[in-house]
Amino acid sequence: MTRYAIQRLLLLVPTLFFVALITFALARAAPGSPFDRNQDRPLPQATIERLNRIYGLDKPMHEQFVLFLGNAVRFDFGSSLVRDRAVADIVKQQFPVSAQLGVQALLLALAIALPLGVISALRHNSAVDYGSLLFATIGTTIPSFVLAIFAIYIFSVNLHWLPVFGWGTVDKMVLPTIILSLGPMAFLTRITRASMLEAIRQDYVRTARAKGLSEQAVIVGHAMKNAMIPVATVLGPFTAFLITGSFLIETVFSVPGLGREFVRSIGSRDYPVIMGVFLLFAFLIAAANLTVDLVYGVLDPRIKVGK
Repeated sequence: MTRYAIQRLLLLVPTLFFVALITFALARAAPGSPFDRNQDRPLPQATIERLNRIYGLDKPMHEQFVLFLGNAVRFDFGSSLVRDRAVADIVKQQFPVSAQLGVQALLLALAIALPLGVISALRHNSAVDYGSLLFATIGTTIPSFVLAIFAIYIFSVNLHWLPVFGWGTVDKMVLPTIILSLGPMAFLTRITRASMLEAIRQDYVRTARAKGLSEQAVIVGHAMKNAMIPVATVLGPFTAFLITGSFLIETVFSVPGLGREFVRSIGSRDYPVIMGVFLLFAFLIAAANLTVDLVYGVLDPRIKVGK
């Protein structure tokens, strides 16, 4: 397993290279410039050309990319073209907010989805089962930003229970955390229910019951352990997605996280911030997938990781 983990870590290098190449090309292909944001009072062309020379945007595309790679290997992603701050400082300041929001949403999703999925499978075709299916269907089909708008209208505008915008206090964290967790919560509920239904119908579960084991020992020690393998498959990417933060949720609730900063950087063509944040997201997703592969071997020793 150690050899496999090292191989996967080395595979991150070409993965991040191609992610950087594609992101760099797409960012430069988008129309507009970081220096032509104010259409009412546009900068003189001479000023724009001078700024392009200062930031190296007048060089050929391949030279810009090579310079970017040379700095990136030293973890230097340059400075924002809009805010005159180092990209590393922006990430250092705003990533903890996104990470806190993501971890809270993940813990909430797991705390509700796993028990609900297990109970739904054990009480198949009951009212609890139908209720969980209804919740899972609604949670996976309605976009998060739609749920966010309804939540703001109900709990903030009408009932005045919770504030709409901001971060830092518990009352400001409630709505973003709940809304961000609903999608993964609904999907994990469906996956857990389906995995448990399949597991409890297997021969090894019937054999365990025939041996006289208690129902709790059969469910927890045998069925749940194998049912968690499909859950772990989707949990890795979900974890990376939630920890990096949701672009829409952070934007709707004005959460000062890295997701909202990424949306701003795209709108303003802030190339250094776009590249730095996107590469961070790509690394976290790749690391989450690697973690999932390694967890397979722990959940089921029959799975030979790297074979």
